Amino acid sequence: MEKHVAEKVRIEQRFPSWRELLKPTTEFKHGYYHYPFRISDAKYLELPFVREWNPLDKDWKLPPNWKEIFLTKMKEYLEKFRSFKLFMDICVRCGACADKCHYYIGTGDPKNMPVARAELIRSVYRRYFTPAGKLGKIAGARDLTEDVIKELYYYAYQCSLCRRCSVFCPYGIDTAEVTWIVRMLLKEIGVVHRFSLISIASSARTGNHLGLLPGGIAGALQSIAEDIYNLTGIEIEVPINKKGAEILFVAPSADYFATPHWYVCMGYLMLFHEIGLDYTWSTYASEGGNFGTFISYELAQKLNAKIYQEAERLGVKWILGGECGHMWRDKHQYLATMNEPPKTLEDPVSPITGTYFENAASTKMVHIAEFVADLIAHKKLKLDPRRNDKWIVTLHDACNYARAMGLLEEPRYVIKNVCRFFYEMPEHTIREKSYCCGSGGGLLTEEVMDLRMRGGMPRAMALREVHRKYGVNYLCTLCAIDKAAFPHLLEYWRLPVAVGGMMELVGNALIMKGEKERTTDLRGEPLIRRD
Repeated sequence: MEKHVAEKVRIEQRFPSWRELLKPTTEFKHGYYHYPFRISDAKYLELPFVREWNPLDKDWKLPPNWKEIFLTKMKEYLEKFRSFKLFMDICVRCGACADKCHYYIGTGDPKNMPVARAELIRSVYRRYFTPAGKLGKIAGARDLTEDVIKELYYYAYQCSLCRRCSVFCPYGIDTAEVTWIVRMLLKEIGVVHRFSLISIASSARTGNHLGLLPGGIAGALQSIAEDIYNLTGIEIEVPINKKGAEILFVAPSADYFATPHWYVCMGYLMLFHEIGLDYTWSTYASEGGNFGTFISYELAQKLNAKIYQEAERLGVKWILGGECGHMWRDKHQYLATMNEPPKTLEDPVSPITGTYFENAASTKMVHIAEFVADLIAHKKLKLDPRRNDKWIVTLHDACNYARAMGLLEEPRYVIKNVCRFFYEMPEHTIREKSYCCGSGGGLLTEEVMDLRMRGGMPRAMALREVHRKYGVNYLCTLCAIDKAAFPHLLEYWRLPVAVGGMMELVGNALIMKGEKERTTDLRGEPLIRRD
């Protein structure tokens, strides 16, 4: 039998000359570029210039006046978004962000340095929107050509919008916002990738990314309740579309469909039943995630609206959200400005502890980690952390709820109360400085698997450190995309570590009134207690 030896891959990070950087010569490598939109999705969402096109073709079939459309829209954004104009002007190209991007670290491609990625559009800005642009390359300016469009598409979708680079920028430049605006500009001329648009179209049609109809959602939740019954002997009634409930609960749709998300959903239902929470699920607002934020403000706003619409229809007081990363940047920072909160909603107050969640007063939406941490702090839960003795846990700070939202201490507080063995990854890889999973921002798709595995490499290496040092065997993350991405990443980097969520650990530790003796955890695996 022929023996195959894996070829060693050498990653060389290098800094290009700016003259080299301004050459729009892009090789679309397999595993790094995204497929174009599906015609059906683009038509349903009424995108401009719907057509068959292929990134590998020389002719992308752009509209005849594509350049005018692009520059006109760019002028509009420069006037509308003060931050965009500011970010175009103030970068001094110091390179402080250069080695902070996991895609640059993993690929060695100099155009994946945040400063260089932003320079791809900044050079167009200099050419058409500054007096120095007439000097051309001397001023770092270049003409907008079809090759530049191709380069923008290739690299704008090699960024997960994680914002790690902005933590290290001395001027606070948010390169992720620049990247998002580039994607918005590309959308105006009909250049949009496939993966995000599939989810956006499904969510617009049915209320969730998976395209599940009400019966499918109800059936999935009932199956989860049956799993809980088999585990605990407790029958749980799952309220769906219940008018007059106090709280609307919204989770990412993966939580009632995929694994390990399924165990997180078990944890939700067990907790809510145990504390007697007056809440409801909705089959219309059945998706907390918002892939619209990966393409354009308008698409994000369209999907965002359904949360408030359903909260008003059902007559709830406030909204509680589950474990998801980009869902929480979207809801924490955009929900109340993209769509005005219904006047029927009230400032969130826990019906169990009486705590007023002041930070959620504007959006009327509370994060599950805040909610559970408050319950534990007020001693409202009976917990046996020994039930999680099988797991030696570390926490991945997902970019969008940790770095972007500041939710750092609450998950740690909960985890430390529901399990006995917890270790942090290296300091420079957690909290605000956390490395991304490598698959966020619309990159969770198979055609860019090589990019994802390289982009996730810094996080995998940080995990390897605590796996070897402390025997960590459980990577906890409160993000649906992480839970989908990490199993592939850890298999690729040969790390025998399970992936799960905070609410799975809570469900394991939660002692429910009237439960039968538990011999297995939520995964159906035998409980192991370390004396």
